[in-house]
Amino acid sequence: MMGSVRDLAPIIIVIGFFQLFVLQQPLENIASLISGVFFVILGLTFFIYGLEMGLFPIGESMAHAFAQKGSVFWLLAFSFALGFGTTVAEPALIAVADEAAKVAARAGHIGSDIAAMNSYSTGLRFTVALSVGVAIVVGVLRILLNWPIHLMIMIGYVLVIIMTGFAPEEIIGIAYDSGGVTTSTITVPLVTALGIGLASSIAGRNPMLDGFGLIAFASLLPIIFVLGYGMIV
Repeated sequence: MMGSVRDLAPIIIVIGFFQLFVLQQPLENIASLISGVFFVILGLTFFIYGLEMGLFPIGESMAHAFAQKGSVFWLLAFSFALGFGTTVAEPALIAVADEAAKVAARAGHIGSDIAAMNSYSTGLRFTVALSVGVAIVVGVLRILLNWPIHLMIMIGYVLVIIMTGFAPEEIIGIAYDSGGVTTSTITVPLVTALGIGLASSIAGRNPMLDGFGLIAFASLLPIIFVLGYGMIV
């Protein structure tokens, strides 16, 4: 808990400083604010504790189990399902997709009825979820085949730059933001643990060099997929 207090202290100090010395406005509902901060500290403490007790161990143990099983197909299937399943229900992605549908409707790019906006929002969500599933598969293949991550990332961003020149202007900002909202609080620890466990289970792989990098693909491929979604839809 003291670690959570230490981590949140800079945020509290910054907000308090600008509220009192720049905006020069008194804080309202002090009791509610203090209670809220206390619950945030509790939540962060239990969340980190839960990661250490549950998500990291289960991710690493499943990676070891798939490596011992020796089935590449089931490992890749699990990797895709993990990326797709944790992303499609991500609250931040749902919020961004719904807002994008409203803006697209106001701009006249899609119909203003609920069905059209729901269809656009759902299509955007599933496009991003599909991209994350593919991203985790690509990351796992990189570990298995020892592909150089720096070349893959550079090629990916070159493709992003090229697609940006052809994609509709209205989708570019959404595409770039989608790379950030996909890395949720559940996806990141599970995927990281999967990569570290897999790299630890394969002879000749270094967990420090090969175990990390899956999240980079999960941030890159949604940009490519959403740019393509905008060009098609």
